[in-house]
Amino acid sequence: MPRHRALVDGVALVVMVMVVWWLGHNIAASLAVRGVTLGFGFLQRPAGFAIDDAVIAFSSQDSFARAILVGLVNTARVSVLGCVLAIALGFVLGLMRLSLNPVMRALARSSVEALRNIPLLLLLFLLAALVHALPGPRDAFSPLPGVFLSNRGLLLPLPWDVPRLSGFNFTGGLAISPELAALLGALVLHHAAHVSEVVRGAVLAVPRGQRDAAYALGFSRAQTARLVVVPQAMRAMVPLLASNCVSLTKNSSLAVAIGFADVVSVLNTTSNQTGHSIETMLIMIGVYLVLSLSVARSLHWYNARLLRTGN
Repeated sequence: MPRHRALVDGVALVVMVMVVWWLGHNIAASLAVRGVTLGFGFLQRPAGFAIDDAVIAFSSQDSFARAILVGLVNTARVSVLGCVLAIALGFVLGLMRLSLNPVMRALARSSVEALRNIPLLLLLFLLAALVHALPGPRDAFSPLPGVFLSNRGLLLPLPWDVPRLSGFNFTGGLAISPELAALLGALVLHHAAHVSEVVRGAVLAVPRGQRDAAYALGFSRAQTARLVVVPQAMRAMVPLLASNCVSLTKNSSLAVAIGFADVVSVLNTTSNQTGHSIETMLIMIGVYLVLSLSVARSLHWYNARLLRTGN
């Protein structure tokens, strides 16, 4: 069966590549008639713009290709952090919805229903406005030692470097820009609400007899959940968690709405400066296709391993 599936996937991939090549050939021919030529030579030209929130070194003299790489790294960073945090928060909310405490259950339900019914873009604008409305660095909130929240973003301590106020801004530590903080917050809250429903449904799908057997053996409620219920529920969760992570990866493209330099924002700027809109759109499609397939493939591998080992 796996061999047959691999053959079908291979044939489908070949057909898709042929269709894409045929479409590309016809589009190129049509554009050539109108004096428009396609090509990716512009990627080697100097970008001429700066990127503030860059993980890797970048200056305006670097090429468009490096600028796109910076945007791709930013998108990947948001996607990975967002998926991890959304799953973690979703687990907490899902288990809270199954709590025996009616107050905790009602709080979790109202939070999930609110987050699921607020459009993601609206939530993103709201969080961005709230972050920029925070006090300046001198009056920053400090909920924990070494942690500061201000209109300059979120400052977190590192084992070897603690943020400290120097003049009108902070130095040291791990700095998360206001745009990145708002984007991560919106993505995590929105998708955690959906993950919580996945967790709740998977836990409820575990047969009641499994819990009764654990209680009969003297397990506490927490031990039953950790050692009996959640490991079995994971088998039903992982495929749906993969879908949520893929959706989060694609929704990270909304970063362009608040000015965060993700791959969409960088490619839009590249298109405006070079006029190569078709090429930049093709790059954008390829990037999100690869990212989404990579996320789905990773969780598919984990799900196959989970089913194989029986954990």
